Amino acid sequence: MKIMSILEIYSTNNCLHKLVVISGWIRSKRVSKIGISFLTVYDGSSIHSIQVIACKSLLNYFTEVLKLTTGCSVIVTGYLQLSRGLLQVYEIKSCNIQVIGWVNHPELYPMSAKRHTVEYIRNFCHLRPRTNLIGVVTRIRNMVFQALNKFLNNYGYFWVSTPIITSIDAEGAGSVFKVSLLDSNSNCKIQTRSEINKKLNFFGKEVFLTVSGQLTLEAYACSLSKVYSLGPTFRAENSNTKKHLTEFWMLEVERSFTNIDKISQFSEKLLKYTVSYVLDHCISDLVFLQKIIDPNIFNRLNDFLNIKFINIEYSDVINILKKNNINNNSVISWGDDLLSIQEKYLTDNYFKSTVIIRNYPKSLKAFYMRVNDDNRTVSAFDILVPRIGEIIGGSEREERLDFLENRMNEIGLNSNNYSWYKDLRKYGTVPHSGFGLGLERLVLFITGIKNIRESIPFPRTVGSADF
Repeated sequence: MKIMSILEIYSTNNCLHKLVVISGWIRSKRVSKIGISFLTVYDGSSIHSIQVIACKSLLNYFTEVLKLTTGCSVIVTGYLQLSRGLLQVYEIKSCNIQVIGWVNHPELYPMSAKRHTVEYIRNFCHLRPRTNLIGVVTRIRNMVFQALNKFLNNYGYFWVSTPIITSIDAEGAGSVFKVSLLDSNSNCKIQTRSEINKKLNFFGKEVFLTVSGQLTLEAYACSLSKVYSLGPTFRAENSNTKKHLTEFWMLEVERSFTNIDKISQFSEKLLKYTVSYVLDHCISDLVFLQKIIDPNIFNRLNDFLNIKFINIEYSDVINILKKNNINNNSVISWGDDLLSIQEKYLTDNYFKSTVIIRNYPKSLKAFYMRVNDDNRTVSAFDILVPRIGEIIGGSEREERLDFLENRMNEIGLNSNNYSWYKDLRKYGTVPHSGFGLGLERLVLFITGIKNIRESIPFPRTVGSADF
């Protein structure tokens, strides 16, 4: 039974001194000279742990209890009672402690009771969930996941599992991982490339790990109207920063018969709903983060909920940045992509709010975004949040076949590879829009942690794919 469940049940019903059973791991142990040990036990269900009092009258006190160290797993049977100590309200006076798992060589245990840096525990991703910080982040990540699904379900969106293995590059940028059966130990030098492909090409063509499920999701949006996917995506970009991963989770939303105004407003509602959901369901975890990560976390998240997002045109953003001379006197021109320092200036300094930037130059955006009447820009938007930068990117999708083919030709895509995608424009085409939300970046924003590698259980980055 979960520790928090015990506390809630017995404190609510005022039924102390009832026999309870808990299972968990030892976080710390303190031994008094009078033959009493104080064990701190946690089970991962919350940030809270509970103190267990073990007296020398226990049958295994001297043979086992005194030998317990951080990380050992136990099942404790005892009586819940009010604590005489100042650090906790409740404690358990044990009548039986069963040791389930010992820690071999406690002096070498990587997750010892002392405080470790995030860089240190990152080397032990299989053990770092045992720390308070990663436990907190994991529970909040779970709550974000639940909130996104609940919000979209409430609005009648259908979940669609889009392919992870794909034959197309959805972004047209070439930053993809190729999937191959090639044995790295085989002697390939004596074979031609065509011979290797013929023998080892499982799918009969080159395939890749998906960078986005959007194109396939559009196929379902053009039949079921409102759909979304939520799963892993992969980008082969050589970006080794605190905000980039090569494997990350993406929420992608598509809706037919809608435009950029409606879909951007919907994405704002989704973000605020998710933050509100975390505030309602993760109060203890947020209090922990307030103490060690971000003293302003509650004010920051509540401000996010109460301030309406700023809507601004890309062209106006360029003028603001020119006027205020951002990025060490480097001149920014219309058509340039925004740098992180410029995004940070807009959200943290100039507007002091979340910003929605609209109508980017088409040269900066993907081929599937709808070209505006000026033929220079596309009906696209990015949502930038303070401290993080871009967290959502979306657009109206190009529903006009001739415009879509022109964009493919402009950037050098082989439109024959997208014949099925063009069919969506041939057979009952409709205006439709959508957006993508990076799950890890949202977790990064909510928690206030500094590095995105702590927002995902097993981070994959340039030069690192352990576990």
